Amino acid sequence: MERKIEIDRISDTSALFGNLDSNLKIIEKTFDVTIISRDGELKINGDEESTALAERVLLSLIKLQSRGGNIDEQNVHYSISLVKEDREEKLKELSGDSICLTSKGKPLKPKTVGQKTYCEYIKNKTITIGVGPAGTGKTYLAVAMAVQAFRAGSINRIILTRPAVEAGEKLGFLPGDLQQKVDPYLRPLYDALFDMLGSETYMKYIEKGSIEVAPLAYMRGRTLDDSFIILDEAQNTTPEQMKMFLTRLGFNSKMVITGDVTQIDLPDGKKSGLKDAMRVLKNIDDIGIFKFTEKDVVRHHLVQDIVKAYEKAAQKG
Repeated sequence: MERKIEIDRISDTSALFGNLDSNLKIIEKTFDVTIISRDGELKINGDEESTALAERVLLSLIKLQSRGGNIDEQNVHYSISLVKEDREEKLKELSGDSICLTSKGKPLKPKTVGQKTYCEYIKNKTITIGVGPAGTGKTYLAVAMAVQAFRAGSINRIILTRPAVEAGEKLGFLPGDLQQKVDPYLRPLYDALFDMLGSETYMKYIEKGSIEVAPLAYMRGRTLDDSFIILDEAQNTTPEQMKMFLTRLGFNSKMVITGDVTQIDLPDGKKSGLKDAMRVLKNIDDIGIFKFTEKDVVRHHLVQDIVKAYEKAAQKG
């Protein structure tokens, strides 16, 4: 069975094909087909079902590209998963406006339908809880939404915090003042801010007090007005810490709470404040709880497979 797709009107076939035809090779391997570019056409050869699926993947990627979307390995794998679920029309939702520009001028857009929905929750809810596996962009997108709100002038401060709980290893004695001692815990938040703002702009806002990155203990006793507050690694809070954090919410502020309930590093017997909050707050209006899945993982495609494998192992006990 052979199917043909006209590509002579596509302005950038190299982006569609990928470096050394890497995108086409992913589709070929997935569906056991061969794809050849010749005379302004893509020719897909294989059995009837496989060629039909491969054609749908390619057409969905061509549509995404025509709407200004970028094509990369993650997009290809994601398009394949949507086609297998008969949901490829969802891919068009990812070609809308960007959340914000990075410090290098690159537009930042959601890469999965889940990520787009998460950003809509953040935009429309006062408090958003984003829960899911590593690599789904929970923290990075929250920081992007915070930077966008800050640049638009809708808030005056960005406050990023996380509990200082070690992930199964001891940092030992660290030199320096208290801020330097907790910096290793906060590094992922710094990295996201550097990406959005650049180091010079970031330092300027830190000095002015417009951006604050601090351990969760620093939040006690404060009321945070006109702020965008992000609590990262929230699975490592206790219920008491989570309640303390939530009650810091002031007027004209937003909160985003992110975490992965499969990676709790609390001492044995300690209850996770994130799990507790999801149970207690699930029916409150203006609080959104969004759960990512492995399909929203936007790191190397092997990360998706790793997350799936651990989920299966956990279910088997």
